[in-house]
Amino acid sequence: MKRILGTLCLVALLCGRTAAAEQVHLTWFMWSGTEPEVVAWKHVAELVTRRYPDITVEFQTTSFPDYWTKLPTLAATHRLPDIVSLQSLRSPGFADLMVSLDERIKADKFDIDAFDPSIVKGLSRNGKQFALPYDFGPWVIYYNRDMFEKAGVPLPQPGWTEADFMRDAKALTKEGTFGLAVSEPDAFMVFARSKGAHYLDAKGQLDLNNAGMKNAFAQYVALVSKDKVAPVLPASGVQSSSVANGRFTSGNAAMYVDGPWQVLNIRKKVNFAVGMAPVPVREAGSITLSAGSGFGISTTSAHKDEAWMAIQVMTGPEAEQYLAEAGRAFAARKDFQKYWYDVAAAGVVGAREALPAALKTAEPYVTTPNWAVVASLFEQYAPLAFGGTEEPGKVLDTIQSLANQ
Repeated sequence: MKRILGTLCLVALLCGRTAAAEQVHLTWFMWSGTEPEVVAWKHVAELVTRRYPDITVEFQTTSFPDYWTKLPTLAATHRLPDIVSLQSLRSPGFADLMVSLDERIKADKFDIDAFDPSIVKGLSRNGKQFALPYDFGPWVIYYNRDMFEKAGVPLPQPGWTEADFMRDAKALTKEGTFGLAVSEPDAFMVFARSKGAHYLDAKGQLDLNNAGMKNAFAQYVALVSKDKVAPVLPASGVQSSSVANGRFTSGNAAMYVDGPWQVLNIRKKVNFAVGMAPVPVREAGSITLSAGSGFGISTTSAHKDEAWMAIQVMTGPEAEQYLAEAGRAFAARKDFQKYWYDVAAAGVVGAREALPAALKTAEPYVTTPNWAVVASLFEQYAPLAFGGTEEPGKVLDTIQSLANQ
């Protein structure tokens, strides 16, 4: 009996909680776009309670675009959740809603070096860490292998060129299907950087309407308006990346641009073989952008200690393996990226070659504090260019002007 009691006490100490610990209910706000994602995130929340039975995590969600409009409202009305999800692109504008984790990381000797350094930096602001990462990765080209093979088109490989891409897109545009599904602004930024265009100036300020960006955007729009290898973007208010994903997964488009976190949703939807390739080589090379996300503690949380315990579990080994195998995350923990390759992407042709190649040339997706506004303006005004009612250069002028107001 003494041995049993001793063991129970040891377990309690290792867990950092006593058996008599008071029950704590945490709220966690996270974006999601599909039911498989909701299932995945609820499982991650349950992992916290398995580790700490006296802590429960209530998962709250909304769509990705709505998430970034609701956060400021929640902050203004003092209703922020205990745990806030943060994307590296939005760190400059939203990190102030969270407490710095630096003292806790130091006090607990938390191994932050277990994570990829680029996403650790991406979730920091002014030298302070505001979130622990769960994923990161570069934007790549997803393609419909069945469509390529049916059309007799060679499968994309690392090193393929813009000429190869245009040849393939044209060959695959026929009988009501298109070679590519375009979206804004992330997919365009990848194409622009590969062309050598810069969306920020030397001081890190937004600079969308310089000559290089205008030329790159005109070429991107021409995929729809002139080359007609991609369908027009709808002016419906629906997030264009979701539209592009739908066109790809339904078999209406042979290619589209997204990150490794989309494997979960793609494989749940498609009835064809999926392939992956780096973005084509353009004037500046095959340059892509890399970003990721993580979880932090809100400044208004009344349970910051428990929230810190929770986010360690939510980004811990078990959660990382689960999310990687499910295809919802290319793990931020370096030792757990193998599960994405071995399980989630096992059936994705070229993934083992494409992702490492993309990571070699990926640049951190650096943004401005108002990037959520910039992205929203692209969604609102880019369809005017694709639809031919406004010149591409003038659209960038408009976005630049409104973003600076």
